[in-house]
Formats: sequence, structure tokens, C-alpha cells
Amino acid sequence: MLRKKKEQPNRLKISNDTRLLFFLPVILTIIGLFFIFEASSISAYREFGDSFFFLKRQAIWFILGLFSMFSLAVFDYRRLQYFAFPALIATIGLLILVLLPGVGSSVSGARRWIDLGIISFQPTEFAKFSVILYLSSWLLHKQKQRFLSFMMLMTFILALVMIQPDMGTTIILFSLFILTHFLAGEPTRHLLALVPVAITGFLILVKTSPYRMRRFLSFLDPNVDTQGISYHITQILISLSSGGLFGRGFAGSRQKYQFLPEAQTDSIFAIIGEEVGFLGSILIIGVYLALMYVVYRAALNAKDRFGFLLASSTFALISIQILVNLGGMVGLIPLTGVPLPFISYGGSSLLVFFALMGIVINVSRK
Repeated sequence: MLRKKKEQPNRLKISNDTRLLFFLPVILTIIGLFFIFEASSISAYREFGDSFFFLKRQAIWFILGLFSMFSLAVFDYRRLQYFAFPALIATIGLLILVLLPGVGSSVSGARRWIDLGIISFQPTEFAKFSVILYLSSWLLHKQKQRFLSFMMLMTFILALVMIQPDMGTTIILFSLFILTHFLAGEPTRHLLALVPVAITGFLILVKTSPYRMRRFLSFLDPNVDTQGISYHITQILISLSSGGLFGRGFAGSRQKYQFLPEAQTDSIFAIIGEEVGFLGSILIIGVYLALMYVVYRAALNAKDRFGFLLASSTFALISIQILVNLGGMVGLIPLTGVPLPFISYGGSSLLVFFALMGIVINVSRK
């Protein structure tokens, strides 16, 4: 007599894509920690008397990021719809607070940080998270005559960011709004009408600001003022070109001796290119491409529309930010001060990207 097989309890199967969604951001962050130390050890010792200052702070944010990723990976992403509107209101409140003297910290003429003493953070980074969450929830159901509301919300948030001023994040958020609207299947005729408006707005912003005008001219001709407005891009190009095919080797960077501005943040890829060369840089870009592929698959295989919008918007955000950062590094687009996801120094950015990856893992697991 055949025995009945004992039923095994249902166990959560973790796919290879889900594993990659976890491990690839962790690998990129570990690479980032190494090069943050490489790029900042000299300046950190001179400024704070501790070569590990920036490394230790980023490591703390890394731990917080892992916690947020694990939490959102197990929390049912469909219930995030209930938090979409409160998250948006909280973000708008923070974007207003950062503009207030005594609340927002001013660095180099830009008021972008809220300093709580123990930690400081950028509300604009959390704006990326809340915009993805809110738009994915809002565009979930087909509604007529809502493009005007969409435009009003986008204009209001972009205006708050631009007042700081933060041109780079404004471009990122504008692109995120447009792509999420497109991914939701909304009429493209509205988006096409925005093209001349966006170009006109960009030209007005450049024309009305002498600093942005000089930055734009330095993009068109990096040799226009190599000791002034073109100094940053000139040092980046020197760093990348001196790396050659194989690089100077680990700890071999010369630009990190305070020649290159923002070496551990927005310009960290220049230090990477200098030390590991063209081949090492291509390898890191390959890791990014692998990450984007598995995020794309998670969006494609999402079981519902909300999961698709969350994962595809995350794909759009990471892709745009990588392109804007690396495009600025090689002179394809103007430098805008956008961090490289998972690698650049910046706790707010790291925390937000890990939180978004947690949601994508959640979508993938379902």
C-alpha cells in the first residue's frame, strides 16, 4: 500500500532575480565605501583629524539602508498606497522647512540640508521616494481630466527644489514625473506638449542666473576658464584620462589630494576611473547594467499594476541618475551635482535607494 507523502509546509522561494536585487546594491555600496575612503581620507584628516570620518558616517547610513530594505522587502507593498499621501505631505513640509533660516543649513549658497546635530539629511532625496510612491498610487486607476492636477503638483514641487537652488535634482524629478506619467499609460500628447515648455524653462533658468550661464558655457567649451568655472570639469577629465586602460592602482590617485572638488560625492567616479582605469570602470558600469536588468524584470513580471508602477519608476529613477552623473563626468551633459547611486557619499541618497530596492524586492517576491 502506497504511503501518502507527508505534506511539506509552504516555504518562500527566493528567485535568482530577488537575490541579485539584494546583492548587487550591496556590492556597489561596498565598492563605494572603499572609494569614499580613498577619495576623502586626506581632506577628512585635514578638516576633522580623522581619515575615516566620511567612511564611518557612510557605513552607518549603509546599516540603516539595509534595515529599510529588509523592512520594505517583507512589508506588503500594496499597503503602501495608504502611506502615499502622508509621505507626499511630509516631503512638501520638509522642502519648505529647509528654506527657513535656522532650520536649513546653507552650504556654498545652497540651502539643501536639515541639520539635526547628530545627522543631517537632504529633503530632496526623500522627495524622489515620495514622488514615486504617490504617483504610482495616484496613477493606479484611470481617471479623466487630471493632467492639470498633475502639472500643478509637478510645478509646485520642482519650484520648491529650484528655490534651494538644486538644478540637478530638479532635472531628475522632472524626468521622474514625466516617465512615471508615461509608464502609467497616460496620453502622450500631453507629454509632447511639455517638450517646448521644458526647453524654454531651462533656457530661462540658465539665462537669468550668471552662475548657471557660466556653467553652461564651460560645458560647451571646458577650456573657457580652467582656473575658474571650468576648473571642476577640467580636473575630472584629468583624473579620468590619467587612469588609462588599467588605472594607477589602488591608493594611486593624485587628484584626491584636494585637486578634485567633491571627490567623495558627485565626482567619485573620476577617482574610480583614475585608480582602476577604463577596464575597471567598465566593470562597475556592468554591475549597474545587471542591476537595471533585474529591476526591469521585476517590473515586467509584477503581478499587479501598482507593483509595476513602483518597480518601473524605480528603474527610471536609478537609470536617469546614473546617466546624469556619468554623462556629466565625461562631458556629455553639464555638471549638475547629482550623486552616483549607491557609490557616492551621501546618507540620504543611500537610504532612499535601499528603501526603493526593498520595494522592488517585495514586488519580485510576490
